[in-house]
Amino acid sequence: LSRQKLTVCPIIDGEDHLRLLNFQHNFITRIQNISNLQHLVFLDLYDNQIEEISGLSTLRSLRVLLLGKNRIKKISNLENLKNLDVLDLHGNQITKIENIGHLSELRVLNLARNLLTIVENLNGLDSLTELNLRHNQVSAIKDVDTLPRLQRLFLSFNNISSFEDILCLADSSSLSDITLDGNPIAQETWYKHTVLHHMMQLRQLDMKRITEEERRMASVAARKEEERKRESHKQTLLKEKKRLTICNIARQWEIQQNRIALVASLNQDKDNEPCQINGSAAYVFPEESRSLDTILSSAVQGLSVLESHLVEVEGDTLCLYGAGALECLDRNWSVQTAGIIVTVSFMFIEFDEIVQVLTKLKIKFPNSVHLKFKETNLATLQQFNALAQMHHIEQLTVDPQGNPVVSFTLWKYYVLFRLNHFNLQKINGVKVTENDIVMAERLFGILAYVASSELPHYRMLSLFGESRRKQFHCLLDGKGKKSGIGSEESSDNRRNGGESTSRATLTYMTKDFHMEKLEEIKERKTFCQTYVENLVKEAADINMKNESLQKLWPQMFIELVRDAVIEIRNKNSYMKLCLQRITDQKQ
Repeated sequence: LSRQKLTVCPIIDGEDHLRLLNFQHNFITRIQNISNLQHLVFLDLYDNQIEEISGLSTLRSLRVLLLGKNRIKKISNLENLKNLDVLDLHGNQITKIENIGHLSELRVLNLARNLLTIVENLNGLDSLTELNLRHNQVSAIKDVDTLPRLQRLFLSFNNISSFEDILCLADSSSLSDITLDGNPIAQETWYKHTVLHHMMQLRQLDMKRITEEERRMASVAARKEEERKRESHKQTLLKEKKRLTICNIARQWEIQQNRIALVASLNQDKDNEPCQINGSAAYVFPEESRSLDTILSSAVQGLSVLESHLVEVEGDTLCLYGAGALECLDRNWSVQTAGIIVTVSFMFIEFDEIVQVLTKLKIKFPNSVHLKFKETNLATLQQFNALAQMHHIEQLTVDPQGNPVVSFTLWKYYVLFRLNHFNLQKINGVKVTENDIVMAERLFGILAYVASSELPHYRMLSLFGESRRKQFHCLLDGKGKKSGIGSEESSDNRRNGGESTSRATLTYMTKDFHMEKLEEIKERKTFCQTYVENLVKEAADINMKNESLQKLWPQMFIELVRDAVIEIRNKNSYMKLCLQRITDQKQ
């Protein structure tokens, strides 16, 4: 009854034993009038206008049901067709696989050219050997590994983009033929190798027979791809760990800066007189400051679970994050690594702490010529004086973030003036010109003269080496007091790469070092005071004893003379006494 322009299924009487019925290429919209054909085995309703599967509940003997190219949107009403062997639903509008788990005898299922996005709900199809899902919108596959007899799976022209989307296929031991052409995954260079590596049982891929050589090459390529993925994953993890560590360091830095600001604010409040309110003084409550300090401390402790510092070498740049990173300068760096480091970047580290390791830095990394500072609390021009102890600097980068000194209009000129002997090429990425150097000399040239003239000679000598001391002595003796000596000295030092005598007096002392110096001076002062007090006390005791002796001596002298006269008054007795003493001494 194909191509008869039928709109409904005709009533068929007297054909109860009919086994095959063909309604292809008609206009039928509903399955009806065939419930009496209980011996029907083959039913073909291909290319009609059916919108719902119905009217089949009595056809328990049905083995082949062809409903391709209709308007069906849902799989339903197949509960009684337990003997179904072939089910063709291609070319419909089905969006989900459902209501077929009871079809344990089903061998062939055709769902090509539908609207499927996920392949699932296939449990129970124990006899299924062929599954056709071509030309859908499938992006993920599930439950295929639960089909014990599945041999052929057609997935051409879908939206599968990664092997993880079809990973369950690797667990299918029966699958021998699969097609994935027309999917995004098939465009990848690793596609064939990966599929063959994970699905060793395959005999055909994309309708092409697989050779043993292809399997071997796929295994090798898949191993390489796995190694590449592992390395890529490792790098991703390292990058994420680096990001988290830097975020943790930044938060710790922010908390530390807030604490410093809080302490400074409290100290300032203490210095101010308390205001009078109704005759009583109003003070800042110490409980509030202690509680806030406790909150900040607990926040820091909470963050310290992560890394508190980071040391990283990127090409020719050494990046140091957090104060703990400065300890890396105590390591034994290889000659090759130390030699390639040209740029050293400091982030989230107090500049005063950096100053203390500059000597180690120039020894460990002799080729470093570019220094970067970000969030280092560079706040005064005087701090730049500390950089003069480096071997050589060609570039200096001071990020405005966390470095208040950048807000000073003349900070670049001061750097050029103080580090004149380095012949800087760039500051913050901007090339230094001769006009910049001349302007720096005009602005700050007098500063070096004033500093050197006010500093005691012994202090100046302590700043120089032996050769510089001789030069300084010559200046003091007047040998260098010729006209133009100042400008000549500056140009000569720049030319020879040495630091000028006057500029060398402009130094920087960190707060901790300054406190140590004050403590040392205090200790020396205390020692000297104690020593002098002891000397004075000893001298006073000696003088007191001398005065007492002067008073007692006349009387003592008279008594000595009297005793001597009495002793020698009887000459014979005295002689015997003397002889007796001599005899006693010999014995």
